[in-house]
Amino acid sequence: MEPLVSIIIPCYNAASWIGETLESALNQTWKNTEIIVVDDGSTDASLEITKKFIFRGIKVISQTNRGASAARNRGFQESQGGFIQYLDADDLLAPDKIERQLKIFNSTDNLEYIASGEWARFYQKPQEALFLAQSIWQDMSPVDLLVEAWENHLMMHPAAWLVPKQIAEKAGLWNESLSLNDDGEYFCRVLLASKGVKFCQGAKSYYRSGNTNSLSGSKSRRAWESAFLSSEIGTTNLLAREDSPTTRHACATVFQRFIYEVYPDVPDLRKKAETKVQQFGGSDIKPIGGPMFKLLSTFLGWKLAKKVQKQVYEYGYAKAALGWRIARFRERIMFNS
Repeated sequence: MEPLVSIIIPCYNAASWIGETLESALNQTWKNTEIIVVDDGSTDASLEITKKFIFRGIKVISQTNRGASAARNRGFQESQGGFIQYLDADDLLAPDKIERQLKIFNSTDNLEYIASGEWARFYQKPQEALFLAQSIWQDMSPVDLLVEAWENHLMMHPAAWLVPKQIAEKAGLWNESLSLNDDGEYFCRVLLASKGVKFCQGAKSYYRSGNTNSLSGSKSRRAWESAFLSSEIGTTNLLAREDSPTTRHACATVFQRFIYEVYPDVPDLRKKAETKVQQFGGSDIKPIGGPMFKLLSTFLGWKLAKKVQKQVYEYGYAKAALGWRIARFRERIMFNS
């Protein structure tokens, strides 16, 4: 009997993209799927758009706003499939993505592994995506993949994975106290609950960038607290599996990178991160950034360069916000004249 795959889609204020995302789920060449959308208290037209797909077999659940992790947990609890495919409401799947990955699970033994695949970013249209191979695009053990990813700042977004339900159940639910990097913490647990990763060449997913509603772009205090906690949980779990010079260096690198990313904000969290770096034996990674940051850091050092860069970005944001307010004011004048 063909296995059922549960495609779980958390949705919050994604009216601009949810229709395209649902079409990519419905257009899978593997037809034995259930598609579960959990609308997390959207205030735009997301729920209305999603309900138009009910006649095509999509299950729609509406709940008060509790966050993406809570929406995913609700979808998982409602799911009936033997495999779990998470899909964010603005991302896309290639039509044969799930079918290609299911071929990996051709024996009972392989159900102890999870499947990964190719992924690429796009901004407007998926045709923009460039699938550039990364070092973790191969069969790997859980520990080796986490070390490689953390040392080289690599990722797999949620849609890239296909997870046997028995592994998802072993890993546990999404951590609802997290916002930023909730997926990093969750899939770290999923990896460590498995025997390893089977990489599936040609199983493609598309990660939308530039979405202003995306949690990954958040720089609030709450977001940084979530990122720190996610790193703390993930590194603790990795070291519980293997405590070695290699894994400790990778853990130190995670917190050293956090320091670079948040500076000059959240000094208390930076201090905690510095303690972690020392505890794990130190990291030799250097701060990275775009052309402006590189130029400034050459003359000013990385800390002052980060401060100047932050002020430039904040000025640009304030200028754009002022322009928006002026445009709105002009519209009102024209409307009332």
